[in-house]
Amino acid sequence: MTATQTPFLTAEWRRLVLLNYRVEPDALKPYLPAHTELDIWNDTCYASIVGFRFLNTRVKGWRIPFHEHFTEINLRFYVRRHDPQSERGRTSELGWKRGVVFVREIVPKPAIAIVANSLYQERYLARPMRHIWHEMGDQLEVEYAWKQANRWQTFGVKVENAPVDLKAGSEAEFITEHYWGYARRDDQSTVEYQVEHPRWQMYPVREWRCDIDFGAVYGSVFAHLSNAQPLSVFLAEGSEVSVMGRRIIQ
Repeated sequence: MTATQTPFLTAEWRRLVLLNYRVEPDALKPYLPAHTELDIWNDTCYASIVGFRFLNTRVKGWRIPFHEHFTEINLRFYVRRHDPQSERGRTSELGWKRGVVFVREIVPKPAIAIVANSLYQERYLARPMRHIWHEMGDQLEVEYAWKQANRWQTFGVKVENAPVDLKAGSEAEFITEHYWGYARRDDQSTVEYQVEHPRWQMYPVREWRCDIDFGAVYGSVFAHLSNAQPLSVFLAEGSEVSVMGRRIIQ
């Protein structure tokens, strides 16, 4: 972040549960924003269901009453965009910006959905939500849920309560080290924004569970994930984050 850049939003993203599935690239093409391409790792195209907590949220430095702490759950996939003018570094290696596209984001507050949808062209919905953070000695249980399609959709993990550093070149690094967000504006233009945070520590996962009707929530393209085994399951500790203002790529 340069001295002239001011974050639109600052917060902590904490205890991110990530269930990562193999998907067919052709299934994601209708969601692919202009000027981006799918980011493939080890010949695998991923989509992830992610749940986490926003804590101490500020918008342009201001605390919004009753909107500081909340849960978000999203279904996302991974893209990259070539930008020769971008600064080289961890977030933009050799001109490639590595980012995510959200199929759908769930939050508990309608105001959050309205702001994100209008400013960033995202696809937020407001739904009843709940979460569990339960520490039991050397074990930590984390679960996220929201109510949709006439039932609670839930997923979560039990982990060793001792986070470890992210390994270079690992699948976990690929999944978590995407620092740009992209949203389809129309057939020719895309919203781009940067997300800044340090590398996250990861908890060793002991158990995981997922009871989501992907077809009812996300459409028939993703229905098969209801019965699929994720390729990997992670719990990241998270960190403070800064979400920068948007720009339009045409």
